[in-house]
Amino acid sequence: MWQPLLRSAKIMRCLLTKSSLLNIPISPNFNRPHQILSSNFISHTSVSQGFWSSNPREYCSRSITGVKSMALVNIARGPESVSYLNQREAAEIDEILMGPLGFSVDQLMELAGLSVATSIAEVYKPAEHNRVLAICGPGNNGGDGLVAARHLHHFGYKPYVCYPKRTAKALYNGLVTQLESLSIPFLSVEDLPVDLSTSFDIVLDAVFGFSFQGSPRPPFDDIIQRLVALGDPNEKNQKSPVLVSVDIPSGWHVEEGDLSGKGIRPNLLVSLTAPKLCAKKFSGPHHFLGGRFVPPAIAEKFKLSLPEYPGTSMCVRIGMPPRVDISALRENYVSPELLEDQAEADPFTQFQKWFDDAMAAALKEPNAMAICTAGKDGKPTSRMVLLKGFDKDGFVWYTNYESQKAQQISENPQAALLFYWGALNRQVRIEGPVQKVSDEESEQYFHSRPRGSQIGAIVSKQSTVIPGRQFLYQQQAELEAKYSDGSLIPKPKYWGGYRLKPEVFEFWQGQPSRLHDRLRYTPDGKGAWKIERLSP
Repeated sequence: MWQPLLRSAKIMRCLLTKSSLLNIPISPNFNRPHQILSSNFISHTSVSQGFWSSNPREYCSRSITGVKSMALVNIARGPESVSYLNQREAAEIDEILMGPLGFSVDQLMELAGLSVATSIAEVYKPAEHNRVLAICGPGNNGGDGLVAARHLHHFGYKPYVCYPKRTAKALYNGLVTQLESLSIPFLSVEDLPVDLSTSFDIVLDAVFGFSFQGSPRPPFDDIIQRLVALGDPNEKNQKSPVLVSVDIPSGWHVEEGDLSGKGIRPNLLVSLTAPKLCAKKFSGPHHFLGGRFVPPAIAEKFKLSLPEYPGTSMCVRIGMPPRVDISALRENYVSPELLEDQAEADPFTQFQKWFDDAMAAALKEPNAMAICTAGKDGKPTSRMVLLKGFDKDGFVWYTNYESQKAQQISENPQAALLFYWGALNRQVRIEGPVQKVSDEESEQYFHSRPRGSQIGAIVSKQSTVIPGRQFLYQQQAELEAKYSDGSLIPKPKYWGGYRLKPEVFEFWQGQPSRLHDRLRYTPDGKGAWKIERLSP
Protein backbone atom coordinates (compact mmCIF):
# COMPACT_ATOMS: atom_id res chain seq x y z
CA MET A 1 0.00 0.00 0.00
CA TRP A 2 2.76 2.47 0.90
CA GLN A 3 4.53 2.08 -2.45
CA PRO A 4 1.66 3.64 -4.44
CA LEU A 5 1.19 6.31 -1.79
CA LEU A 6 4.81 7.38 -2.13
CA ARG A 7 4.48 7.34 -5.90
CA SER A 8 1.32 9.44 -5.66
CA ALA A 9 3.02 12.02 -3.46
CA LYS A 10 5.93 12.19 -5.89
CA ILE A 11 3.61 12.79 -8.81
CA MET A 12 1.72 15.48 -6.94
CA ARG A 13 4.95 17.31 -6.06
CA CYS A 14 5.92 17.14 -9.72
CA LEU A 15 2.53 18.58 -10.72
CA LEU A 16 2.75 21.39 -8.20
CA THR A 17 6.19 22.28 -9.53
CA LYS A 18 5.07 22.16 -13.15
CA SER A 19 1.91 24.16 -12.48
CA SER A 20 3.87 26.91 -10.77
CA LEU A 21 6.36 27.04 -13.63
CA LEU A 22 3.59 27.20 -16.21
CA ASN A 23 1.34 29.44 -14.11
CA ILE A 24 -1.44 26.81 -14.30
CA PRO A 25 -3.90 26.80 -11.38
CA ILE A 26 -4.28 23.59 -9.38
CA SER A 27 -7.77 22.54 -8.37
CA PRO A 28 -8.37 23.23 -4.66
CA ASN A 29 -9.51 19.62 -4.30
CA PHE A 30 -6.24 18.33 -5.67
CA ASN A 31 -4.30 18.49 -2.43
CA ARG A 32 -3.89 15.13 -0.75
CA PRO A 33 -1.87 12.13 -1.92
CA HIS A 34 -4.61 9.60 -1.24
CA GLN A 35 -6.94 11.47 -3.59
CA ILE A 36 -4.55 10.84 -6.47
CA LEU A 37 -5.03 7.11 -6.00
CA SER A 38 -8.50 7.50 -7.48
CA SER A 39 -7.31 9.81 -10.25
CA ASN A 40 -6.22 8.94 -13.75
CA PHE A 41 -2.58 8.99 -12.72
CA ILE A 42 -2.48 5.76 -10.76
CA SER A 43 -5.54 4.02 -12.14
CA HIS A 44 -4.13 4.34 -15.67
CA THR A 45 -0.43 3.97 -14.99
CA SER A 46 1.13 1.83 -17.69
CA VAL A 47 1.90 -1.81 -16.83
CA SER A 48 3.94 -3.41 -19.60
CA GLN A 49 5.40 -6.89 -19.31
CA GLY A 50 5.73 -6.71 -15.53
CA PHE A 51 7.32 -3.24 -15.42
CA TRP A 52 5.49 -0.53 -13.50
CA SER A 53 5.91 2.94 -14.89
CA SER A 54 4.92 6.19 -13.26
CA ASN A 55 4.65 7.78 -16.69
CA PRO A 56 0.89 8.19 -17.06
CA ARG A 57 0.83 8.09 -20.81
CA GLU A 58 2.19 9.03 -24.18
CA TYR A 59 -0.56 10.91 -25.93
CA CYS A 60 -1.69 12.43 -29.10
CA SER A 61 -4.33 14.06 -31.21
CA ARG A 62 -5.76 15.34 -37.78
CA SER A 63 -7.23 14.00 -40.06
CA ILE A 64 -10.23 13.20 -42.45
CA THR A 65 -9.10 14.53 -43.12
CA GLY A 66 -10.03 12.83 -43.92
CA VAL A 67 -11.53 10.51 -44.86
CA LYS A 68 -10.40 12.60 -47.21
CA SER A 69 -8.93 13.07 -46.93
CA MET A 70 -8.78 13.38 -47.36
CA ALA A 71 -7.72 15.48 -49.17
CA LEU A 72 -4.59 15.89 -48.63
CA VAL A 73 -2.52 16.93 -45.67
CA ASN A 74 -0.36 20.05 -45.94
CA ILE A 75 3.34 19.36 -46.02
CA ALA A 76 4.94 20.22 -42.70
CA ARG A 77 8.40 21.52 -42.08
CA GLY A 78 11.31 19.17 -42.58
CA PRO A 79 12.16 16.78 -39.74
CA GLU A 80 15.27 18.77 -38.87
CA SER A 81 13.16 21.76 -37.75
CA VAL A 82 10.73 19.81 -35.54
CA SER A 83 11.21 19.24 -31.80
CA TYR A 84 11.93 15.73 -30.50
CA LEU A 85 11.23 14.64 -26.92
CA ASN A 86 13.24 12.38 -24.68
CA GLN A 87 11.45 9.97 -22.39
CA ARG A 88 11.53 12.27 -19.35
CA GLU A 89 10.10 15.22 -21.27
CA ALA A 90 7.33 13.11 -22.77
CA ALA A 91 6.35 11.87 -19.31
CA GLU A 92 6.40 15.38 -17.84
CA ILE A 93 4.14 16.73 -20.58
CA ASP A 94 1.63 13.96 -19.98
CA GLU A 95 1.66 14.58 -16.24
CA ILE A 96 0.81 18.23 -16.80
CA LEU A 97 -1.86 17.48 -19.40
CA MET A 98 -3.66 15.06 -17.09
CA GLY A 99 -3.12 17.11 -13.97
CA PRO A 100 -3.53 20.88 -13.85
CA LEU A 101 -4.66 21.10 -17.47
CA GLY A 102 -7.62 18.82 -16.77
CA PHE A 103 -7.35 16.28 -19.58
CA SER A 104 -8.56 12.76 -18.80
CA VAL A 105 -6.91 9.61 -20.06
CA ASP A 106 -9.94 8.65 -22.15
CA GLN A 107 -9.98 12.09 -23.83
CA LEU A 108 -6.36 11.81 -24.82
CA MET A 109 -6.77 8.22 -25.93
CA GLU A 110 -9.68 9.18 -28.18
CA LEU A 111 -7.67 11.99 -29.76
CA ALA A 112 -4.68 9.68 -30.19
CA GLY A 113 -6.67 6.93 -31.87
CA LEU A 114 -8.43 9.40 -34.16
CA SER A 115 -5.07 10.88 -35.16
CA VAL A 116 -3.73 7.43 -35.99
CA ALA A 117 -6.80 6.52 -38.04
CA THR A 118 -6.77 9.77 -40.02
CA SER A 119 -3.04 9.45 -40.69
CA ILE A 120 -3.63 5.99 -42.12
CA ALA A 121 -6.51 7.31 -44.23
CA GLU A 122 -4.28 10.04 -45.65
CA VAL A 123 -1.82 7.54 -47.10
CA TYR A 124 -3.62 4.22 -47.54
CA LYS A 125 -7.10 4.41 -49.02
CA PRO A 126 -9.65 1.73 -48.07
CA ALA A 127 -10.22 0.77 -51.70
CA GLU A 128 -6.61 -0.46 -51.90
CA HIS A 129 -5.79 -1.29 -48.27
CA ASN A 130 -9.04 -2.47 -46.76
CA ARG A 131 -8.10 -5.23 -44.29
CA VAL A 132 -6.48 -3.82 -41.16
CA LEU A 133 -5.04 -5.86 -38.29
CA ALA A 134 -4.66 -3.80 -35.11
CA ILE A 135 -2.30 -5.49 -32.65
CA CYS A 136 -2.90 -3.87 -29.27
CA GLY A 137 -0.71 -4.10 -26.18
CA PRO A 138 -1.83 -3.99 -22.53
CA GLY A 139 -1.13 -0.29 -21.95
CA ASN A 140 -2.25 3.03 -23.32
CA ASN A 141 -0.72 2.44 -26.76
CA GLY A 142 -3.00 -0.56 -27.00
CA GLY A 143 -5.94 1.67 -26.10
CA ASP A 144 -4.94 4.01 -28.91
CA GLY A 145 -5.03 1.04 -31.24
CA LEU A 146 -8.53 0.04 -30.10
CA VAL A 147 -9.82 3.57 -30.69
CA ALA A 148 -8.10 3.70 -34.10
CA ALA A 149 -9.75 0.42 -35.11
CA ARG A 150 -13.18 1.88 -34.32
CA HIS A 151 -12.55 4.99 -36.40
CA LEU A 152 -11.11 2.96 -39.28
CA HIS A 153 -14.29 0.91 -39.33
CA HIS A 154 -16.32 4.10 -39.77
CA PHE A 155 -13.88 5.27 -42.44
CA GLY A 156 -14.72 2.23 -44.59
CA TYR A 157 -11.92 -0.17 -43.63
CA LYS A 158 -12.40 -3.72 -42.38
CA PRO A 159 -10.46 -3.90 -39.10
CA TYR A 160 -9.53 -6.97 -37.07
CA VAL A 161 -8.13 -6.72 -33.55
CA CYS A 162 -5.57 -8.87 -31.77
CA TYR A 163 -5.62 -7.94 -28.05
CA PRO A 164 -3.78 -10.74 -26.19
CA LYS A 165 -3.26 -9.14 -22.76
CA ARG A 166 -6.40 -7.21 -21.99
CA THR A 167 -6.32 -4.47 -19.38
CA ALA A 168 -9.01 -5.11 -16.76
CA LYS A 169 -10.23 -1.54 -16.40
CA ALA A 170 -13.51 0.13 -17.28
CA LEU A 171 -11.96 2.32 -19.97
CA TYR A 172 -10.50 -0.62 -21.87
CA ASN A 173 -13.55 -2.81 -21.32
CA GLY A 174 -15.65 -0.04 -22.82
CA LEU A 175 -13.42 0.18 -25.89
CA VAL A 176 -13.74 -3.57 -26.42
CA THR A 177 -17.52 -3.37 -26.07
CA GLN A 178 -17.65 -0.58 -28.65
CA LEU A 179 -15.72 -2.70 -31.14
CA GLU A 180 -17.83 -5.77 -30.48
CA SER A 181 -21.00 -3.74 -31.06
CA LEU A 182 -19.65 -2.99 -34.56
CA SER A 183 -19.01 -6.72 -35.14
CA ILE A 184 -15.28 -6.10 -35.46
CA PRO A 185 -13.59 -9.52 -35.12
CA PHE A 186 -11.13 -10.18 -32.28
CA LEU A 187 -8.39 -12.67 -33.13
CA SER A 188 -6.28 -14.60 -30.65
CA VAL A 189 -2.54 -14.97 -31.22
CA GLU A 190 -3.22 -18.57 -32.21
CA ASP A 191 -5.68 -17.35 -34.87
CA LEU A 192 -3.06 -15.15 -36.53
CA PRO A 193 -1.37 -16.54 -39.63
CA VAL A 194 2.36 -17.09 -39.32
CA ASP A 195 2.82 -14.94 -42.41
CA LEU A 196 0.76 -11.78 -41.86
CA SER A 197 1.20 -10.75 -45.49
CA THR A 198 -1.36 -13.30 -46.66
CA SER A 199 -4.40 -11.94 -44.84
CA PHE A 200 -4.04 -8.20 -44.23
CA ASP A 201 -3.31 -5.00 -46.14
CA ILE A 202 -2.31 -2.93 -43.09
CA VAL A 203 -0.91 -4.02 -39.74
CA LEU A 204 -1.22 -1.46 -36.94
CA ASP A 205 1.51 -1.79 -34.33
CA ALA A 206 -0.07 -0.45 -31.13
CA VAL A 207 1.81 -2.72 -28.74
CA PHE A 208 4.32 -0.67 -26.70
CA GLY A 209 4.70 3.06 -26.11
CA PHE A 210 7.45 5.31 -24.82
CA SER A 211 7.17 4.10 -21.21
CA PHE A 212 8.03 0.48 -22.08
CA GLN A 213 11.37 -0.84 -20.88
CA GLY A 214 13.12 -4.20 -21.10
CA SER A 215 12.66 -7.03 -23.59
CA PRO A 216 9.25 -8.07 -24.91
CA ARG A 217 7.80 -11.17 -23.27
CA PRO A 218 5.42 -13.73 -24.78
CA PRO A 219 3.29 -13.43 -26.75
CA PHE A 220 4.60 -10.05 -27.91
CA ASP A 221 8.11 -11.27 -28.61
CA ASP A 222 6.76 -13.63 -31.28
CA ILE A 223 4.36 -11.00 -32.64
CA ILE A 224 7.15 -8.46 -33.06
CA GLN A 225 9.21 -11.03 -34.96
CA ARG A 226 6.30 -11.49 -37.33
CA LEU A 227 6.28 -7.75 -37.87
CA VAL A 228 10.02 -7.80 -38.52
CA ALA A 229 9.43 -10.46 -41.17
CA LEU A 230 7.37 -7.99 -43.19
CA GLY A 231 10.65 -6.47 -44.35
CA ASP A 232 12.05 -3.04 -45.14
CA PRO A 233 9.44 -0.54 -46.43
CA ASN A 234 12.07 1.01 -48.71
CA GLU A 235 12.63 -2.22 -50.60
CA LYS A 236 10.57 -2.73 -53.74
CA ASN A 237 10.02 -6.40 -52.94
CA GLN A 238 8.65 -5.72 -49.47
CA LYS A 239 5.75 -7.97 -48.62
CA SER A 240 2.27 -6.64 -48.15
CA PRO A 241 0.88 -5.53 -45.73
CA VAL A 242 2.20 -2.10 -44.85
CA LEU A 243 3.16 -1.57 -41.22
CA VAL A 244 1.99 1.42 -39.17
CA SER A 245 3.47 2.15 -35.73
CA VAL A 246 1.82 4.24 -33.02
CA ASP A 247 4.29 6.76 -31.53
CA ILE A 248 7.15 4.25 -31.02
CA PRO A 249 7.90 1.24 -33.23
CA SER A 250 7.42 -1.61 -30.75
CA GLY A 251 10.72 -2.95 -29.51
CA TRP A 252 12.62 0.27 -30.22
CA HIS A 253 14.31 2.30 -27.51
CA VAL A 254 12.39 5.54 -27.02
CA GLU A 255 15.52 7.64 -27.51
CA GLU A 256 18.06 5.45 -29.33
CA GLY A 257 15.76 3.70 -31.75
CA ASP A 258 16.39 0.17 -33.01
CA LEU A 259 19.39 -0.80 -30.88
CA SER A 260 19.73 -4.30 -32.34
CA GLY A 261 19.43 -3.18 -35.95
CA LYS A 262 17.02 -6.07 -36.44
CA GLY A 263 13.79 -4.45 -35.30
CA ILE A 264 10.61 -3.65 -37.17
CA ARG A 265 10.66 -1.18 -40.04
CA PRO A 266 7.29 0.61 -40.27
CA ASN A 267 6.08 2.25 -43.45
CA LEU A 268 4.20 4.88 -41.47
CA LEU A 269 5.03 6.29 -38.05
CA VAL A 270 2.41 8.35 -36.25
CA SER A 271 4.11 10.40 -33.52
CA LEU A 272 1.85 11.64 -30.74
CA THR A 273 2.04 15.10 -29.10
CA ALA A 274 5.61 15.55 -30.42
CA PRO A 275 8.03 13.08 -32.03
CA LYS A 276 10.22 11.12 -29.63
CA LEU A 277 13.98 11.04 -30.19
CA CYS A 278 13.84 7.58 -31.75
CA ALA A 279 11.81 9.07 -34.62
CA LYS A 280 15.05 10.60 -35.92
CA LYS A 281 16.08 7.03 -36.77
CA PHE A 282 12.85 6.38 -38.66
CA SER A 283 13.61 5.90 -42.36
CA GLY A 284 10.20 4.87 -43.68
CA PRO A 285 8.35 6.86 -46.32
CA HIS A 286 5.61 8.43 -44.15
CA HIS A 287 5.87 10.27 -40.82
CA PHE A 288 2.85 12.04 -39.36
CA LEU A 289 2.24 13.95 -36.14
CA GLY A 290 -0.94 13.91 -34.06
CA GLY A 291 -1.47 15.94 -30.91
CA ARG A 292 -3.28 19.10 -31.79
CA PHE A 293 -4.33 19.78 -28.21
CA VAL A 294 -0.88 20.91 -26.99
CA PRO A 295 -1.47 24.31 -25.28
CA PRO A 296 0.87 27.29 -25.71
CA ALA A 297 2.07 27.06 -22.10
CA ILE A 298 3.50 23.58 -22.67
CA ALA A 299 4.92 24.50 -26.07
CA GLU A 300 6.69 27.49 -24.52
CA LYS A 301 7.88 25.62 -21.41
CA PHE A 302 9.42 22.75 -23.41
CA LYS A 303 10.43 24.97 -26.34
CA LEU A 304 8.45 22.82 -28.75
CA SER A 305 8.74 23.58 -32.44
CA LEU A 306 5.83 21.78 -34.09
CA PRO A 307 4.17 22.11 -37.50
CA GLU A 308 0.79 23.79 -37.82
CA TYR A 309 -2.18 21.55 -38.47
CA PRO A 310 -4.03 22.44 -41.66
CA GLY A 311 -7.72 23.25 -41.52
CA THR A 312 -9.58 20.85 -39.27
CA SER A 313 -7.00 18.10 -39.62
CA MET A 314 -6.04 15.88 -36.70
CA CYS A 315 -2.67 14.98 -38.19
CA VAL A 316 0.07 16.66 -40.19
CA ARG A 317 2.92 15.25 -42.24
CA ILE A 318 6.50 15.73 -41.07
CA GLY A 319 8.86 16.14 -44.00
CA MET A 320 8.19 15.66 -47.66
CA PRO A 321 6.27 12.67 -48.99
CA PRO A 322 8.40 10.16 -50.88
CA ARG A 323 8.91 10.66 -54.58
CA VAL A 324 6.89 8.21 -56.59
CA ASP A 325 6.91 6.86 -60.10
CA ILE A 326 4.16 8.88 -61.76
CA SER A 327 3.43 6.01 -64.13
CA ALA A 328 2.62 3.84 -61.11
CA LEU A 329 0.01 6.23 -59.71
CA ARG A 330 -3.43 4.75 -60.16
CA GLU A 331 -6.75 4.50 -58.40
CA ASN A 332 -8.91 1.41 -58.56
CA TYR A 333 -12.34 3.00 -58.56
CA VAL A 334 -15.10 1.32 -56.56
CA SER A 335 -18.50 2.86 -57.30
CA PRO A 336 -22.14 1.92 -57.81
CA GLU A 337 -22.81 0.99 -61.41
CA LEU A 338 -24.40 3.61 -63.66
CA LEU A 339 -26.97 1.62 -65.64
CA GLU A 340 -29.23 2.78 -68.42
CA ASP A 341 -32.43 1.71 -66.68
CA GLN A 342 -31.42 3.65 -63.56
CA ALA A 343 -30.35 6.86 -65.31
CA GLU A 344 -32.79 9.73 -65.64
CA ALA A 345 -34.36 10.14 -69.06
CA ASP A 346 -33.60 13.87 -69.00
CA PRO A 347 -29.88 14.77 -68.72
CA PHE A 348 -30.69 18.00 -66.88
CA THR A 349 -32.45 15.95 -64.21
CA GLN A 350 -29.53 13.54 -64.09
CA PHE A 351 -27.10 16.44 -63.71
CA GLN A 352 -29.19 17.92 -60.90
CA LYS A 353 -29.16 14.54 -59.15
CA TRP A 354 -25.36 14.24 -59.36
CA PHE A 355 -24.85 17.88 -58.43
CA ASP A 356 -26.98 17.35 -55.32
CA ASP A 357 -24.80 14.35 -54.45
CA ALA A 358 -21.66 16.50 -54.79
CA MET A 359 -23.20 19.12 -52.52
CA ALA A 360 -24.21 16.49 -49.96
CA ALA A 361 -20.65 15.13 -49.97
CA ALA A 362 -19.41 18.58 -48.91
CA LEU A 363 -16.97 18.77 -51.81
CA LYS A 364 -15.07 22.01 -52.18
CA GLU A 365 -16.63 24.15 -54.91
CA PRO A 366 -18.74 21.44 -56.58
CA ASN A 367 -19.76 24.11 -59.10
CA ALA A 368 -16.17 24.43 -60.39
CA MET A 369 -15.88 23.43 -64.02
CA ALA A 370 -13.27 23.45 -66.74
CA ILE A 371 -14.34 25.35 -69.83
CA CYS A 372 -12.56 24.66 -73.10
CA THR A 373 -12.69 27.05 -76.04
CA ALA A 374 -10.87 27.49 -79.34
CA GLY A 375 -10.61 30.47 -81.67
CA LYS A 376 -10.43 30.58 -85.45
CA ASP A 377 -6.87 29.20 -85.29
CA GLY A 378 -8.25 25.97 -83.80
CA LYS A 379 -5.90 26.05 -80.80
CA PRO A 380 -7.84 25.03 -77.68
CA THR A 381 -7.42 26.61 -74.26
CA SER A 382 -8.99 25.62 -70.96
CA ARG A 383 -9.45 27.15 -67.53
CA MET A 384 -11.53 26.66 -64.37
CA VAL A 385 -14.58 28.84 -63.81
CA LEU A 386 -17.59 28.63 -61.50
CA LEU A 387 -21.04 27.61 -62.67
CA LYS A 388 -23.54 30.21 -61.51
CA GLY A 389 -26.78 28.68 -62.67
CA PHE A 390 -28.39 26.12 -64.94
CA ASP A 391 -31.82 25.23 -66.22
CA LYS A 392 -33.35 23.85 -69.41
CA ASP A 393 -31.93 26.81 -71.32
CA GLY A 394 -28.33 25.98 -70.42
CA PHE A 395 -25.37 26.47 -68.09
CA VAL A 396 -24.32 29.99 -67.07
CA TRP A 397 -21.03 31.52 -65.93
CA TYR A 398 -19.74 35.11 -65.76
CA THR A 399 -16.49 36.61 -66.95
CA ASN A 400 -14.77 39.53 -68.68
CA TYR A 401 -15.98 40.02 -72.25
CA GLU A 402 -12.47 41.16 -73.29
CA SER A 403 -10.70 38.05 -71.98
CA GLN A 404 -9.02 35.37 -74.08
CA LYS A 405 -11.94 32.96 -73.76
CA ALA A 406 -14.37 35.71 -74.75
CA GLN A 407 -12.29 36.46 -77.84
CA GLN A 408 -12.27 32.77 -78.76
CA ILE A 409 -16.03 32.46 -78.20
CA SER A 410 -16.62 35.44 -80.47
CA GLU A 411 -14.63 33.66 -83.21
CA ASN A 412 -16.00 30.18 -82.52
CA PRO A 413 -19.15 30.17 -80.35
CA GLN A 414 -18.76 26.56 -79.24
CA ALA A 415 -17.41 25.30 -75.89
CA ALA A 416 -17.07 22.21 -73.74
CA LEU A 417 -17.60 22.05 -69.97
CA LEU A 418 -16.14 19.45 -67.61
CA PHE A 419 -17.19 18.85 -64.01
CA TYR A 420 -14.97 16.52 -62.00
CA TRP A 421 -16.06 15.23 -58.60
CA GLY A 422 -13.13 13.02 -57.66
CA ALA A 423 -14.39 11.95 -54.24
CA LEU A 424 -17.44 10.45 -55.97
CA ASN A 425 -15.49 8.99 -58.91
CA ARG A 426 -17.64 11.04 -61.27
CA GLN A 427 -17.28 13.50 -64.11
CA VAL A 428 -19.72 15.16 -66.49
CA ARG A 429 -18.88 16.52 -69.96
CA ILE A 430 -21.22 18.99 -71.66
CA GLU A 431 -20.82 20.42 -75.17
CA GLY A 432 -22.78 23.00 -77.10
CA PRO A 433 -23.05 26.50 -78.56
CA VAL A 434 -22.45 29.58 -76.41
CA GLN A 435 -24.08 32.98 -76.36
CA LYS A 436 -24.13 35.98 -74.00
CA VAL A 437 -26.87 36.24 -71.41
CA SER A 438 -29.04 39.40 -71.40
CA ASP A 439 -27.69 42.64 -69.94
CA GLU A 440 -30.48 42.52 -67.35
CA GLU A 441 -29.40 39.07 -66.19
CA SER A 442 -25.74 40.14 -65.99
CA GLU A 443 -26.68 43.33 -64.16
CA GLN A 444 -28.76 41.46 -61.61
CA TYR A 445 -26.04 38.93 -60.88
CA PHE A 446 -23.29 41.58 -60.72
CA HIS A 447 -25.07 43.47 -57.95
CA SER A 448 -25.73 40.25 -56.02
CA ARG A 449 -21.98 39.78 -55.58
CA PRO A 450 -20.00 41.08 -52.58
CA ARG A 451 -18.82 44.67 -53.14
CA GLY A 452 -15.22 43.48 -53.07
CA SER A 453 -15.95 41.15 -55.99
CA GLN A 454 -17.69 43.94 -57.88
CA ILE A 455 -14.62 46.16 -57.48
CA GLY A 456 -12.39 43.24 -58.46
CA ALA A 457 -14.31 42.81 -61.72
CA ILE A 458 -13.61 46.47 -62.58
CA VAL A 459 -9.95 46.33 -61.54
CA SER A 460 -9.11 43.20 -63.52
CA LYS A 461 -8.61 43.70 -67.25
CA GLN A 462 -8.57 39.94 -67.58
CA SER A 463 -5.73 38.31 -69.55
CA THR A 464 -3.87 41.60 -70.11
CA VAL A 465 -0.26 42.04 -68.98
CA ILE A 466 0.21 44.18 -65.84
CA PRO A 467 3.41 45.51 -64.19
CA GLY A 468 2.87 43.72 -60.85
CA ARG A 469 0.48 42.83 -58.05
CA GLN A 470 0.87 46.25 -56.48
CA PHE A 471 -0.77 47.66 -59.60
CA LEU A 472 -3.94 45.75 -58.71
CA TYR A 473 -3.81 46.87 -55.08
CA GLN A 474 -3.48 50.49 -56.10
CA GLN A 475 -6.49 50.39 -58.40
CA GLN A 476 -8.48 48.47 -55.81
CA ALA A 477 -7.71 51.10 -53.15
CA GLU A 478 -8.75 53.91 -55.47
CA LEU A 479 -12.10 52.28 -56.23
CA GLU A 480 -12.76 51.42 -52.61
CA ALA A 481 -12.22 55.05 -51.72
CA LYS A 482 -14.46 56.18 -54.59
CA TYR A 483 -17.36 54.00 -53.46
CA SER A 484 -16.72 54.18 -49.72
CA ASP A 485 -20.06 55.98 -49.25
CA GLY A 486 -21.91 52.78 -50.13
CA SER A 487 -23.20 54.09 -53.45
CA LEU A 488 -24.06 51.70 -56.27
CA ILE A 489 -21.04 50.30 -58.11
CA PRO A 490 -21.86 50.29 -61.83
CA LYS A 491 -21.32 47.07 -63.77
CA PRO A 492 -18.64 47.58 -66.42
CA LYS A 493 -19.80 47.07 -69.98
CA TYR A 494 -17.02 44.54 -70.56
CA TRP A 495 -18.32 42.17 -67.86
CA GLY A 496 -21.22 39.72 -68.10
CA GLY A 497 -22.43 36.19 -68.48
CA TYR A 498 -22.41 33.39 -71.04
CA ARG A 499 -24.83 30.52 -71.47
CA LEU A 500 -23.90 27.18 -73.03
CA LYS A 501 -26.90 25.34 -74.48
CA PRO A 502 -26.10 21.62 -74.24
CA GLU A 503 -26.19 19.42 -77.32
CA VAL A 504 -24.26 16.54 -75.73
CA PHE A 505 -24.00 15.29 -72.15
CA GLU A 506 -21.73 12.49 -71.00
CA PHE A 507 -21.92 11.06 -67.46
CA TRP A 508 -18.85 9.10 -66.35
CA GLN A 509 -18.69 6.83 -63.29
CA GLY A 510 -15.35 5.24 -62.36
CA GLN A 511 -15.35 1.46 -62.02
CA PRO A 512 -12.79 -1.24 -61.11
CA SER A 513 -10.17 -2.33 -63.66
CA ARG A 514 -10.85 0.77 -65.80
CA LEU A 515 -14.19 -0.65 -67.00
CA HIS A 516 -15.87 2.68 -66.37
CA ASP A 517 -19.49 3.58 -67.04
CA ARG A 518 -20.04 6.21 -69.76
CA LEU A 519 -23.56 7.25 -70.70
CA ARG A 520 -23.97 9.80 -73.50
CA TYR A 521 -27.13 11.84 -74.01
CA THR A 522 -27.90 13.38 -77.45
CA PRO A 523 -31.16 14.79 -78.86
CA ASP A 524 -33.23 12.13 -80.60
CA GLY A 525 -34.84 14.64 -82.98
CA LYS A 526 -38.26 14.14 -81.42
CA GLY A 527 -37.94 16.45 -78.44
CA ALA A 528 -36.40 13.84 -76.15
CA TRP A 529 -32.90 12.51 -75.45
CA LYS A 530 -31.24 9.32 -76.65
CA ILE A 531 -28.98 7.47 -74.13
CA GLU A 532 -26.04 5.47 -75.46
CA ARG A 533 -23.35 3.56 -73.59
CA LEU A 534 -19.78 4.30 -74.68
CA SER A 535 -16.86 1.97 -74.30
CA PRO A 536 -14.57 3.12 -71.47
